Amino acid sequence: MVSSGDMAGKAATLSDVARHAGVSIATASKALNDRGDVAVATKARVVAAAAELAFTPNAMARGLLAGRTGTVGLLTSDLEGRFMIPILMGAEDAFGAGRINVFLCDARGDAIREQHHLKELLSRRVDGIIVVGRQTDPRPSLGQDIPVPVVYAYAPSDDPRDLSLTPDNYAGGRLAIEHLLSCGRRRIAHISGEPSYAAAQDRLAGARSALAEAGLEFVGDPMLSEWTEHWGRDAGALLLQRHPDIDAVFCGSDQIARGVLDSARDLGRSVPDDLAVIGYDNWEVLATNARPELTSIDANLQQLGRQAAQRVFDAIDGVDIGEGSHHLPVRLVIRGSTIARR
Repeated sequence: MVSSGDMAGKAATLSDVARHAGVSIATASKALNDRGDVAVATKARVVAAAAELAFTPNAMARGLLAGRTGTVGLLTSDLEGRFMIPILMGAEDAFGAGRINVFLCDARGDAIREQHHLKELLSRRVDGIIVVGRQTDPRPSLGQDIPVPVVYAYAPSDDPRDLSLTPDNYAGGRLAIEHLLSCGRRRIAHISGEPSYAAAQDRLAGARSALAEAGLEFVGDPMLSEWTEHWGRDAGALLLQRHPDIDAVFCGSDQIARGVLDSARDLGRSVPDDLAVIGYDNWEVLATNARPELTSIDANLQQLGRQAAQRVFDAIDGVDIGEGSHHLPVRLVIRGSTIARR
């Protein structure tokens, strides 16, 4: 602990307050900024430490908050919104209504347009930037010369010096297979999207790992082509004709799974009685309107957005947020396509 006597003759810093209160710098900053994600007792301890060390809100404004604009840039290539919107919602939850303004820029996958938007955001003196990709393949880094904190969400940066947050697709593949095995399924097949996508390969690798631990393999070769219902219908029909004894299909997306459900119905297969079907993404408008409703793996994109925003906050507060690619947990959402509703 730092005593007030030790601080005589020099201005207290946020680091001094954090050390005196026994908390991290990030927590001290949140408490003094009156952000709602700090326990009441912790906030009281930080405020008391700031008072004892003569660290006033005005001093904080001169130091920690000097030059801030209260704006953050969100640079995306996915304004269609399938993945960006839940990430944005999560980020806005963390930023707090009215506390931070978000400038949303759509680069449409164009590197030149992205550089233009980046310059615009920096000219507006944003406090930080979140870069959201449309797929989980590594994307080019914005570089190390950006004068504000940058966090990459969903699509990781190809530079390990950057901080990237992305869903754990490998764990998602394992989770899907573990659920099917727990339902008593043993003859499991796989249909997924474009084989060049990291998401397709990571989900497949995780699924194979879980099968191998159970002493099993996929029935037939995994079928990878497009992320569409049409592909799901075609592949599902072919699969069920070639291997009529399969008892489960793990699909790489909810769209594919919807197509497989159509083909199963057309071929007289009862879901989930003799065929279980599980999707991926938990796209609720698809999953809850399927017949039966679709069990799916949820990538927790709102939580990913909240985490990305919090890391930006921490970096603005002077906290070292680290680097590298971090895989965030996914979750299983069970519906009627794997377990019959009674």
